[in-house]
Amino acid sequence: MSAPLSNRGGAPVGFITELDGIEAASVIYLRLWSDGADAQAQVRDDFVTALGHHQGHKAVQSFEQICSLCNAHGRRPLMRHSVQCKCLGADESCFANFIAIASEGAREDAMLIATLLVRPDVAPLLASCAFDFGLALRRMRLGAPRDYADVLSQPTTLH
Repeated sequence: MSAPLSNRGGAPVGFITELDGIEAASVIYLRLWSDGADAQAQVRDDFVTALGHHQGHKAVQSFEQICSLCNAHGRRPLMRHSVQCKCLGADESCFANFIAIASEGAREDAMLIATLLVRPDVAPLLASCAFDFGLALRRMRLGAPRDYADVLSQPTTLH
């Protein structure tokens, strides 16, 4: 496989500000989780603060399992942009749609997308975790990033 094809999942397809709250949060939390232990602690703190100790830990467990399943059984590694990047990568867009669709209870559609991310035998578990995680994001009542786009200045990120 040539180098450009191996990074195709990281190709910019849009901007974070074009997503709704659940989609944007799923991408940002995916980026944070992949950034290491300190960033993972920040994710845990966000959920516990927003949802309380018990529900926050359940949400983090679902998200941790999503990441673990994607890493262990993924068709290929998910490409991600840096946490501060305003761009949205192709894989990140797929992940955002997957979480949003699962959170709406569209199980068949979530299963279809899950089979694009992981092996078919793992897809039902991944879709179930995405449903739980998406519901947690809904309970957090997140605003869409475009609502804050004018308020926040984002640094230019070189890829």
